[in-house]
Amino acid sequence: MLEKKRSSKFWAGNIILAFSMAVLFFMGPLASWIGTWAMALWMGLAAIGFYLITTDKGPNSNEVD
Repeated sequence: MLEKKRSSKFWAGNIILAFSMAVLFFMGPLASWIGTWAMALWMGLAAIGFYLITTDKGPNSNEVD
């Protein structure tokens, strides 16, 4: 049985969430550099990454339960 791979949306969402984690890790220096926009940047990245991951139906989306 061949298993289909995940879509590019799924992997793009994971990459964006990883970048969001890096932003969160460096929130202190970023906040002193760009102020409250650092939090807005983090929230935007997390929202976009989460959206991309949740819109991916998975490799077996055509199967009926």
